[in-house]
Amino acid sequence: MIEVKDLVKQYGEKKALGGVTFSVNRGEILGFLGPNGAGKTTTMNILTGYLSSTSGTATVDGIDVLEDPIAAKKKIGYLPEQPPLYQDMTVKEYLRFIYDLKKLSGNREEQLEKVARQVKITEVYDRLIKNLSKGYKQRVGLAQALLGSPPVLILDEPTVGLDPKQIIEIRNLIRSLGERHTVILSSHILSEVQAVCDRVVVINEGRIVADDTPDRLSHTMSTDHRYLAKIEGPSDEVYKVIASIPRMKEAQLLAEREPGVYEYALETEPGEDIRRELFRRLALRNWPLLGLKSSEMTLEDVFLRLTTDQRKGGR
Repeated sequence: MIEVKDLVKQYGEKKALGGVTFSVNRGEILGFLGPNGAGKTTTMNILTGYLSSTSGTATVDGIDVLEDPIAAKKKIGYLPEQPPLYQDMTVKEYLRFIYDLKKLSGNREEQLEKVARQVKITEVYDRLIKNLSKGYKQRVGLAQALLGSPPVLILDEPTVGLDPKQIIEIRNLIRSLGERHTVILSSHILSEVQAVCDRVVVINEGRIVADDTPDRLSHTMSTDHRYLAKIEGPSDEVYKVIASIPRMKEAQLLAEREPGVYEYALETEPGEDIRRELFRRLALRNWPLLGLKSSEMTLEDVFLRLTTDQRKGGR
């Protein structure tokens, strides 16, 4: 759905993008991450037609953004970090204005009401935008991006400034949008990306430094693969069973955490996932697994390592 190849953007002597290449599949929610000044916003501005690149190509649904920007923009719904709202309009007036601006066809009122229901703003439909909460303003911004049902949505920091309840609501909405749209989500909230996105692309100093699922990034970048397991059962027998799991590098009994419940430290060979085999062996013996915690890196750990290591000259 989206193809970016060897994208370069030069500002005089400064190179904002140094050959960025990535793709986004149809129906995928992609998390686009990077520290301030990494080239994230520049890339999104090129995709949405606000900037031209120095070289390279960017296509949306097969349409080159530079060669046919108007046709490409029709494929995209864009929500910038600060939604482009007219504060003295009502929600209805604003959506009518955007509808006409996009030169959409069909029954206008039906389409507006459909989008309003989708993002749950019907109860504020006739209110002035300046009187809305931050959460509702963000929803109105999403509504304008959804008008015309574009196949691609580009969302820049969609939950910034929202309270925890509003953040959860917007995350759930974005997740549901991924069923019908291809979504690029830029966010500084890494837990949000981990919760919502199917894949993550990390950009740093104008170059892509990682492209994978959040789980695989955590797994491959972790230097050790350890688990803490809380298991109810006879400690000596439990230890023998879990220590004999194939590719188990080391098993260690740590302590009794509550009566009859022991904690074990498990270390596997690199690249091994013993969770299913561990569960199967315990279930056969009716030993409850009361907790299993991985010590693999979080997405935040991965992000910091990728962006810090490159500044030090590593990759």
